Order: sequence, then structure tokens, then C-alpha cells
Amino acid sequence: MAANTFTASGAKATTAAKLSKEVFGVSVENHQLLKQAYETYLSNGRDNLAVVKTRGLVSGGGRKPWKQKGTGRARFGSSRNPIWRGGGIVFGPTGLENYTKKLPVSSKRAALRQALSLANEAGKVIIIEQLASKEGKTADMVKLLTKLGVTRSTLLVVSDKTAELTLATRNLQDVILVGAKYLNVFDILNAHHIVLTADALKAVEEWLGGTK
Repeated sequence: MAANTFTASGAKATTAAKLSKEVFGVSVENHQLLKQAYETYLSNGRDNLAVVKTRGLVSGGGRKPWKQKGTGRARFGSSRNPIWRGGGIVFGPTGLENYTKKLPVSSKRAALRQALSLANEAGKVIIIEQLASKEGKTADMVKLLTKLGVTRSTLLVVSDKTAELTLATRNLQDVILVGAKYLNVFDILNAHHIVLTADALKAVEEWLGGTK
């Protein structure tokens, strides 16, 4: 199993890189595990910011709207009653909700293998012998990606996330730079191109394939 391979300058390599079948050739019978891993990633990154005021937190309402008896109307003790306009909210978010989800490590790695296999099957995986940026210039990175034929959302996977690479890619809207062992299903499934360095490919296969 081979993938499109390029040199550090962006030229087509004479020898194509071989991909491990244990990582990039897994048979995906259904997408249930991928969906679970995808939702887990989103849930764990969710900010719990929504907070509402209950009747005890809404200002005002200290005075009884009308006397208890004799008016013919329903009795009320406060204008901040939940059924009144401007009253408190019942059963709303308090900011203490826990939306995190847990997924076993074995399931996470199995989902990553499935995601990478689907990406490879779709022809999204590209191998580059080396990815480096001496000066951290964004223009140089754009030229290299153009030579690789990468024009849409791209996931760059490197073994060593250097400061120069971060500087060269941080202003590229459709480019995500990630370390080899920080891959996640969300980024893999949403990427149109996955560019791995040779060292990153080796690290990923050792991590997910169990090879040494």
C-alpha cells in the first residue's frame, strides 16, 4: 500500500512511501465508532457558558403584587414568579453541567485507524519526506503546499512541532498543524488533504499499529 510521496522541495519523489495496512488499510464496516469519537471530541471541547437566573436571582419582586384575598385573581407572592413575564427561569442551565464524555483508549485508537483508512481510501493522504521552515515565512509554506496540489483544508502532521512551522502556518486559515501523537478524528474527517512527514508517518504507525 503506497501513497503519493514528495520531496522536501515539493517535487514528486521517485520512491513512494509504503503505508501500514494495520493503520491505513482497516476495513470500516460502519461509522458508529467514528461518530462516537467525533461527538466525544466536540463534547470535551464545549465551553459551559450558558447560565440563567432563577426566581431567587432576578432583581425586584420583593413586594406582593396584590393582597392575598378579595381581588378575585390568583394569589401571587412575587412578580418574579416563573410564569410571569420577567420572572425567573425554571430548569435552565446553571453553568455547572458536565458535558464531557469518556472513550476508552483502545476505542480512540481504533477510531483513528478507521478515520485514516477512510482518508487513504479517498486519496487524501500525502507523504512528504521533510517539512521544515527555517525562517517561518508563510509565503514559503503557501508555495510548498501549492506544489503539493493542496488547495483546500489541510492537516499537516509532523513529528516535531517547531516554533518556525507554527509561525509559518498559524495565519493560514485552512491549515492545521498537529503533532503525530495528537491526531484526532475530528481533524482527520474534516480535512480534504492530510500531509504527513516521513518521521510523522513512522511515529503514527508505531503509535496506532503497535510496531517498534
